[in-house]
This record gives sequence, structure tokens and C-alpha cells, in this order.
Amino acid sequence: MANTPLRQVNFWLADVASTHREDGTILVWQTTPLGPYPDRLSDRIHHYADTTPNTTWMAERDANNIWAKTTYADLLHNIRAIGQALLNLGLTADKPLVILSGNSVAHGLMALGAQYVGVPSAALAPAYSTTTGSYGKLHQIKAQITPGAVFADDPAAFAPALSAVFPDIPHLCATNPTWQTLLTTPVTQAVDDANRATGPDTVAKFMFTSGTTGSPKPVITTQRMLCSNMEMVRDCYAFLKTDPPILLDWAPWNHVASGNKVFNMALYNGGSYYIDAGKPAPGLFDITLQNLHDVSPTWYFNVPAGFEMLVEAMRSDSALAQTFFRNLKLMMYAGASMADHTWKALDQLAIATTGERIFLGTGLGATETSPDVLFCTEPQDVPGNIGIPMKGLTLKLVPTDGKLEAHVKGPSITPGYWRDPDLTAKAFDAEGYYNLGDALRFADPTDPAKGFFFDGRTAENFKLTTGTWVSVGTLRAKLTDALGGLARDVVIVGEGHSSLGALMVPFRPALERLVPDSTDMPDATLCAHPAVRTEITKRLKAYNTAAHGSSTRVPRVMFLTDPLDLNKGEVTDKGSLNQRAVLRHRADLAEALYTDDPRVIPNN
Repeated sequence: MANTPLRQVNFWLADVASTHREDGTILVWQTTPLGPYPDRLSDRIHHYADTTPNTTWMAERDANNIWAKTTYADLLHNIRAIGQALLNLGLTADKPLVILSGNSVAHGLMALGAQYVGVPSAALAPAYSTTTGSYGKLHQIKAQITPGAVFADDPAAFAPALSAVFPDIPHLCATNPTWQTLLTTPVTQAVDDANRATGPDTVAKFMFTSGTTGSPKPVITTQRMLCSNMEMVRDCYAFLKTDPPILLDWAPWNHVASGNKVFNMALYNGGSYYIDAGKPAPGLFDITLQNLHDVSPTWYFNVPAGFEMLVEAMRSDSALAQTFFRNLKLMMYAGASMADHTWKALDQLAIATTGERIFLGTGLGATETSPDVLFCTEPQDVPGNIGIPMKGLTLKLVPTDGKLEAHVKGPSITPGYWRDPDLTAKAFDAEGYYNLGDALRFADPTDPAKGFFFDGRTAENFKLTTGTWVSVGTLRAKLTDALGGLARDVVIVGEGHSSLGALMVPFRPALERLVPDSTDMPDATLCAHPAVRTEITKRLKAYNTAAHGSSTRVPRVMFLTDPLDLNKGEVTDKGSLNQRAVLRHRADLAEALYTDDPRVIPNN
């Protein structure tokens, strides 16, 4: 496949420099400076409303399943009216807008209308509001940012949360007559004055990240951060300068990957964003497949589990493969490591469909970094290379417990956490670099331009009782790949023990191929089937035979048959697994790996 031609895409030409300090710290950066970028995102909205007013900015399916489209001219007109309405309500940086509902055109207009007049917004995971309980996270968030209004597409769906947590501020919605009132608010000079007063240091939004503590942290996201990171992305994917992107995306906007990067990529480059109401989950992925039959993206993002499901679908649906690959220039995965078999399958399908390879890559980022820090623009034959620092950023690699911990500095890095100076101070080192908490290793120690590989979260790594360090992130990727698609992801267990184990998240389509007539089987029954256990044992034995040492051998595994819990932080609504949260909430299963529990699958 390496000799198959790659579809021509313009990427950057990087000139990478590095320096080594006496204490082992390494600095890596690009010598060419980042190009100019606007003071505020609304400058780009004005530009496209003037130059390509009838181009679709965003589209979503309506009640009749037809794509309802909003143009750049519509976008500018509507956000100015919404901005005026928010000013009329007295919203400010100290009284921002909270958004409870998921991705929608109305959600996008509300967020941009607030930004236009200098009012931050905070998009929250809908599950915070729709799950029964005491709404603890919502109460915490309200206390942290003191909102002046709250928006929900459909107030009926969020009525209990609105009543319990936000009874004292205005409730806005996308249903009439409220929505029409917002969109027809007479615009005054105050809107233009407020927009001109915004600039690089204006807080554009609060992005909440809970980490592993479960306590939401409001990350300050400024206009400088958003605009500089979009210019970094545009420089990296140089084809965006001449080919406005066509995007179809499902990932939630309360996460930085889609809420900042994908959302703003369309806006910054005059492209079109089609909202995918599906997601890589049972019963919902069919919606994604229907949308991909309709929309041929030029740039496509998904988590590895989503690509795995897409591969399964395209293998039996050549028409789907034709529309997916027709105009595609780049595929990007993030949120977890991609298995080698998924990478190869995407390559094979692209070649079989188009005669060309389609660029497939990944990078590294965080909520606090807008998000992009590194991206790989060199074609690779295997997954995992996260590339080099984007222009304008300096990567600092600090020796920590035998690894190189990544710190970063540049215009796209947050100034800190809202109203929390202590937490802010802990996030940065003495030189003002933000500590990502990720360990990296050089792809080629003699040439930083060859990129880096993710080497685990430094806080996730642990020692066995033998004193041997375990690199959790690296091991998770290797073991998941060795299981050949039977598990979507794994949780590494072993702290307090002399050997490792793993809890596996089942991937039903692959397991069902091993067991006839198993479509309606409960997860626990399917995972316990002799054919499944035999195949897992076979693959585990092969993996352990090739593994070296107790830090990589995994002699026992067990399936997680109860779904991962979003509310407990075990998984994000993007599908990313949180190793520490799973171990915290399922300590009994972790310990059961070291007993004669019949659910344990040994490698012999």
C-alpha cells in the first residue's frame, strides 16, 4: 500500500528546530513564524457574508428529513439580532450564556451571537441536564460562572433541570414564539459598539473539562486562542486556503475537538458544516450512514470506534464507500489510539474505491490548548505518529519518571481557569508552559521533524509490586490492536499486583461474527460464549508470546458487560474512555481479575 499514490493534498513544509538543556529538557518548535490571524472570529463571518453570502454555513435535517441550510448572509444577520437580545438581557462576561442542548443550528447561532457582542457562552454536556438526580455538576457550574441566561433547543426536554438549577435567570429556546423574537430583535448601535470592543483577550467561551476528579473546570477560551489555532490548522491543512471544507460531524460541541476545531474550521475557511445527528453507538450509527450517503465530506473526523463501525458498513455497501471517498482529502482520528487493522482497512477500502490512498492522521491537543498542539502531515504506513508542533507553538519535553512529559507555550494556550487562580497556577510550570500531562517519545531521536508518538498519561502510569513501571497509554494501544477488533478499548489493571490484567470494552459487530445468531444476545451472554473466549485466549497468548517483560505481558482479561457510565466520567459523550474513572468505579472487577472468577479469560 505504501507504493499506492496518495491523493494530492497540500500540507505544510516544516522546518523544525530543537535545543537540549543540561537538565535533559528539550525544546522543539518550527522556525517559520505563524501567519497573521484576525482579532476576533466575527471578522471571518463578515468576510464570507460579504464575499460568499449564499454559501451554506451550516445545515441540519428538519422534521421532514430534508437538509435545512443556513447561509453566511443568514448567519451574520441572525447573530447580530441574537447579540442585541443578549445585551438587552444584561449579559456580560460576568453573566454569560449557558447552553444545555446538543449540536444544532440554533445552538451555533446562540454561541456566535454571544461571541459577537463579547458575551462568553458555555456549552454543557446534555447528559448533565437530562439525567435524573440532583444535578450536582450543573449546580457547580452555575456557581463558577454565574450565568445571566440559559438556552435549550427544546425547553420541555430540559424542564426539570431548568426548574431545579436555573429558576432565577431567563430561559431561551429555539421554539416559537421565543425563537422568532430572538431573530427579529431590532439591532441598535450597541451591537456594533460591543463587537468593536471585542479583541484577542476577549473571553469567547468557557469549555468545561472534568479531568478525572469529576469536578468541572471552566477553561477560559479567548478570541486569540480560537483565531490563532484556526490559523495553525489552516497552515497545517494548506488545501483549506483554496478549497473551503465540506464537513459532516457528530462529535459534541461541549468537547473541544468539535466545539472549537471542527466548528470553527468551517467558519474560518468559508466552508459548510453538516450536523450529523448520529454517533458511533448502537441504534444511532445508521443515521450517520444515511448522512454519508447524502454528503461527501472533504475532511472527516471520528473516534477510532467510529471508523471501525464505518469500515464494517463500507465493506458491505460499495455505494457508501463511493460517496465517502469521492471528495475526501483527509481523515483524522482522535480520542483514543487507532488499531492497526482499522488503519489498514481504511487504506484498503480507499484504494479499492478510488485507486488512491487518502491521508489518515492524528495529533495531540487538549481543552486548554484550543485544541491543536501537534499534527502529523507526513504520510504514515501505521497509526500513532502525532506529528510536530504547529507553527507559533513551542513544545517543551521535561524528563519525568523516565519519560518526556509534554509542556507547551503559544498564543492558543488558555490563560487559565475562570475565577480559580490556584488551579491555574498548578497547570503551568515556572516558565509559563502549560503542562499537558502527556508523555511523548521521538519517532526518530535524531530528527524531531519525524514527529512523536504518544507515550501515555504520566498520571495514569503506575508501578507493579515488583517495582516495574507500566506505561498505560502505550500498552492500551498495543493490547487493543492485538485483540483484532474484538474490543473497542481496554483498561489496564495491575497497581498493587505483580502482574497485569485488563478490562475489555466489547465490540459487538466483531464478536457477533464469532457466534451464529447472536444479534439479540445480551452482552454478558455473548462475551461468555465459548467461541468468544477461545478466540480471546488465542489472541492473548499470541500477544504475550511476543511481549517483553512484566510491564507489557497481560496474562488475564475480562469483558466489561455493563455499559460505561457517562455521568461517572468513565466515558465522554465523544466515546473516549477514562482509564482512571473506570478503575475508580469498578474496583471490584479489577480485583476479580486476580481471582478464579469465571468471567476471567486467561491466556492459556
